[in-house]
Amino acid sequence: MSAAVDASPEPVAANRDAVASAAASGAADAAAITRGPTLEAVRDAAVDCTRCGLAAGRTQVVFGTGDPHAELMFVGEGPGAEEDRQGLPFVGRSGRLLDRLVAEEMGLTRDTFYIANVVKCRPPDNRDPRPEEIRSCRPWLEAQIDLIEPTVIVTLGNFASKLLLDTTEGITKLRGSVHTYRDGRSVVPTFHPAAVLRGGGEAMAKMRADLVRAKQLIGAR
Repeated sequence: MSAAVDASPEPVAANRDAVASAAASGAADAAAITRGPTLEAVRDAAVDCTRCGLAAGRTQVVFGTGDPHAELMFVGEGPGAEEDRQGLPFVGRSGRLLDRLVAEEMGLTRDTFYIANVVKCRPPDNRDPRPEEIRSCRPWLEAQIDLIEPTVIVTLGNFASKLLLDTTEGITKLRGSVHTYRDGRSVVPTFHPAAVLRGGGEAMAKMRADLVRAKQLIGAR
């Protein structure tokens, strides 16, 4: 499936250059990146990002895919080998499970929501992303959230949940409740699909319950 793109006119070169310059300067937040450009302009700048060492080993940046005006956004950890090859998030076994559970519990298909990751480049050997890599990539994710303006964000696993909720608590304690991100957006933490594949029926039942919880919040803001 190809990535959905912003339907607005292509940004002028100066706009893309401004986005890239803001990112390269190491801005601590998304404000400088999202001042004016479209999601497409941010993506155009992100594909050339070299802010951390992950850039050296990537095949391509895995920016995100889906509806750029979605009410629902999923945030995962980082690309795996297949994602790195295709340039799309969640296209392996974990992605197929996510698509199935979202269809069964929420009645949605991938073109109706947006999905991205905390880091946009694959960590070597699928290791956990390091703190400096997460810090370097954070402005891209925050820019995506600011431009998409989802009502509900479902965080998949520890890294996404800890980052957006600014906490050291693990996913086992965070899931099962609704949390608040800036601008009043609802955050529903749940397990990463890869953990569900390993964890069996109990983990899957809990993830299903979290998706139902997220569905109930859509349109309620």
